[in-house]
Parts: sequence; C-alpha cells; structure tokens
Amino acid sequence: MAGNPRNGRPYRRLVAALKALGLPCARCGHNINLKLSSRHPMSFTLDHVIPLSKGGSLLDPANARPMHRRCNSSKGNRTGPQPLKTSRRW
Repeated sequence: MAGNPRNGRPYRRLVAALKALGLPCARCGHNINLKLSSRHPMSFTLDHVIPLSKGGSLLDPANARPMHRRCNSSKGNRTGPQPLKTSRRW
C-alpha cells in the first residue's frame, strides 16, 4: 500500500522551494512567519490553486502558492471568490 504522497520527498522539496521564496500569503497578502509551529493558525502551508479534489496536481509548482494555515482552511477546496447572491431575481 502506498503512503501519503504529501510525506514524500518531491512534495517536501516543493514546500521547501516555496518557503525559500519568502512570498506573502496568497489570500490575505500578509507575510508568513516561517518560525511558527506548523499547527499555529498563521504558519506556512502550501495551497493548491486548483484543489486536488477538483483535479489539481499535487507536485506542479504552477499549482502551488504560500498561504497561512487559517487562510487555507477558510478557503477550503474553492478555486476563487464566491459569487454574491442578489436579494431577488431581476
């Protein structure tokens, strides 16, 4: 049985490369403190532009961007902003 691909060397290399760029959070735009514990809400996580559940690639650098853990959790598996609902049909 294969293990979790997020524990593999290629994924860890992608995370390390993204951390090395020192980019801000793709959702809120604030800097990410790389010294925080991985469980901290403002710690670094790798976000997938196209969620894996919707066919996105786990290891494609073009599908990866830095995000705070809290921002990534609130984004969920959505790909973009949710459309606003109108109060009534026009």
